[in-house]
Amino acid sequence: DVQLQASGGGLAQDGGSLRLSCAVSGFHFDDGAIAWFRQAPGKEREGISAIIRRRISPSEDATYYADSVLGRFTMSSDITKKTVYLQMNRLKAEDTAVYYCAADDLFGVYGSNWARYWSYTSWGQGTQVTVSS
Repeated sequence: DVQLQASGGGLAQDGGSLRLSCAVSGFHFDDGAIAWFRQAPGKEREGISAIIRRRISPSEDATYYADSVLGRFTMSSDITKKTVYLQMNRLKAEDTAVYYCAADDLFGVYGSNWARYWSYTSWGQGTQVTVSS
């Protein structure tokens, strides 16, 4: 079973930075998709970023970002630590949300559907990010 545990949320000032971490177990980083989502009160869960790696055809090795965070957020992974990160810079009040990490190891996530929360089979608990203006 894939298990994920997100951490690193907190309070930040407008224009500030935070780094979220997601510790992952039971997941093969070379064959699967791992992503960050967020959900603000009263809104749908939004895909923020995803790393997709797949060795079988159609092979893929790509990182995707939502337009709302492109250029401000960076997703990365450290396979030796089995951890993925979300570096969030130039934070805005509208980034306030609960952030979740999610994974899929059943080859159900592609570039065309990475931002759809129902594409993922495993979820971690959320971590709250609050940006004060």
